[in-house]
Amino acid sequence: MPTLVDTLRTAQARRGPLLTDARTTAFRVLHGEADGVPDVTADRFGGLYVLSLYRDFSPTEEEALLDAAMTAWAPTSLYLKRRPREARVLANVAKETLAPETSARGEPVESLTALENGLSFLIRPGQGLSVGLYLDMRDTRAWLLKEARGLTVLNLFAYTCAFGVVAKAGGAKRALNLDASRRVLEWGEENAQLNGQPVDRYDYVAGDVFDWLKRLAKKGETFDLVIADPPSFSNTKEARFSAARDYARLAEATARVVAPGGRLVACCNHAGLPARRFEAMVSEGLSLAGRQGRAVDSSGPSSLDFPSPPGQEPALKVHVVQLR
Repeated sequence: MPTLVDTLRTAQARRGPLLTDARTTAFRVLHGEADGVPDVTADRFGGLYVLSLYRDFSPTEEEALLDAAMTAWAPTSLYLKRRPREARVLANVAKETLAPETSARGEPVESLTALENGLSFLIRPGQGLSVGLYLDMRDTRAWLLKEARGLTVLNLFAYTCAFGVVAKAGGAKRALNLDASRRVLEWGEENAQLNGQPVDRYDYVAGDVFDWLKRLAKKGETFDLVIADPPSFSNTKEARFSAARDYARLAEATARVVAPGGRLVACCNHAGLPARRFEAMVSEGLSLAGRQGRAVDSSGPSSLDFPSPPGQEPALKVHVVQLR
C-alpha cells in the first residue's frame, strides 16, 4: 500500500514533460481523485507550491498533508488554501482562515515570476484564494498565441489579464481587458510590462462586464475574438452571476460585440454544468442575439496535469464558435 508521500511523488512524476520544460514553470502537480488524493490539489510555480483543500480537513489531516508535501516535493515554499463549498461566501469575512497570507511551510514569498510557454506572469501566493494565474487554461492560451495575429481581442472577466498578455504576444492589434476589479487589472498591467508590452490604460477597464458589453454594443464596437471566462459564481454591486443559470444571457450579450466572421471563445469551469448543456446555453444566447454560428473548436485543460477520473468529464469546458 503506497504511503501519502509515495502518492504525491508519483503524481508529480506523471507530469514528466512539464518538469523538464524550461519555458513552463507553472503547472498542476496533484489533481485530486484522479491522482489518488480526493479533495486536494497542488499547483507548482517553480519552487513554490500551493496546496488547496476542497473539504473541511481536521488540523491533524492538514498537518499530515503538509508534512507529506514537504517530503515528497521539497518545495522552497508551501502555501495552503482552504476551499470548502462555502468559501466563496466566506472569502471576505474569513480570508485569513481560508487563504493565510504567509506560507504554511518554508520561506514566505511576496511575489515571484512564473513562466508559461515562455511568457512571464506575476504570482502572489498570499493575495487570496487565487494567486494570479489559472493553470487549467494553459492549452487555451497556447491556442490563442497561435491565433491572435492581426486580430482585435476582447478579454472579459480578465482577472490578471493573462489572455490579454498572450494575445499581444501573439501579434494582436489590440487586447481590451475588462474586469470588475481595478486591483487585478493593475496586476495585469504588471504582467504586460514583465513581457515587454506597452500599457495603454484604455485597454484595462474596470466595471461590470454586462454593463460594458451594453456600452460597446451601443457604440457598434466589435472584436474579431472575444474570450468569455467568467467565474462560476460572482457578486458585484450591479448583479449576481451564476454560470449554470446565466451563461445564455452572457453569450447573448457577448455575441452582440463579435464581428461578422469573428469568434467567441466561451469558457466555463463549473463541474456541475455538463459540456453538452453548456454548449446548448451558448447556442441559446447566440439565437437570442439574432446571431448564427458554428462550432470550430472545443477543448479543456491539459490531460497531462489535469487528468479526469474514469467516467468524469473535466470541469473546464472551452467552446469556440465562429459567428456569421
